[in-house]
Amino acid sequence: MEEKLSCDGGHEFKLLLSCPSGLSPSQVSVVFDEVYDRIPHTDHTLEKSISEYGGYNFNVENDPKQQPHVSLHLGLTDYRTFVGTNLSPMWERFLVPSDDDCIQCQHTSSPLGNGAVVETSDRRILVLQRSNKVGEFPGYFVFPGGHPEPQEVGIISHEGFQELNQCHMINSKVSQEMFDSIVREVVEEIGTPADSLSSPIFIGISRRILNVRPTAFFFIKCDLRSDEIQQLYSSAQDGFESTQLYAVSMSDLENMASKMPGCHRGGYALYKLMVQGTSDSLSHPLLNENFVAS
Repeated sequence: MEEKLSCDGGHEFKLLLSCPSGLSPSQVSVVFDEVYDRIPHTDHTLEKSISEYGGYNFNVENDPKQQPHVSLHLGLTDYRTFVGTNLSPMWERFLVPSDDDCIQCQHTSSPLGNGAVVETSDRRILVLQRSNKVGEFPGYFVFPGGHPEPQEVGIISHEGFQELNQCHMINSKVSQEMFDSIVREVVEEIGTPADSLSSPIFIGISRRILNVRPTAFFFIKCDLRSDEIQQLYSSAQDGFESTQLYAVSMSDLENMASKMPGCHRGGYALYKLMVQGTSDSLSHPLLNENFVAS
């Protein structure tokens, strides 16, 4: 599924994968391998520009199982390469002309971020306003999130994971880290205790057109009321990254989405598909769950 919005580049997005019924950890697997790392550009001058200044590339494949299942192909990158490719003023020069997203972005770092649509017990959605001191999109509205941390599962390089049993082990750990990391981000940015949150379900991946930045989105329920969460937010560990927490209705969220970065605006689109799929499963069958937009 693909959707683009005719706004400035920072607001445009593309939906790479939509899972409207949501997938549990058992339905999301990972293949972590250096063959999915970023490919250096053949323009040596452009490639050298990277060093003058975390992450992943990804691919999605179909699975023939009856139960919906997604397999993500992940590589490894670092923050310097992300800044030198995706965040470089020359980021478009790293792109390859292709309708295949993986080919188009093969020379960029494209770290796979994460975001959470968190619903409170009184049916409000939590949205943060980013601090004016952050590097990307200061002052914009975003869902809580960040990115998975390879170090959390002992990954600092590809060395030592070549044997088959080690590959299975690390793939399982990376897959679980995707779900664990989004819970950590919500706890650190919102201040809610982890035991107040449901297990995340994976609802898809959006990609910001500007800088081709991909983000995996999850849906989480919180058993606290929005007023209780507002009190906890004042002492959130990473509260410095934002200036305010909003607990909003669906209609309010629709209005705020116009002031979100493209990847998070795509997250809102994925959430809408989930809500529509819940209310009318015939209109949103599970076929999208193994579908990759070109």
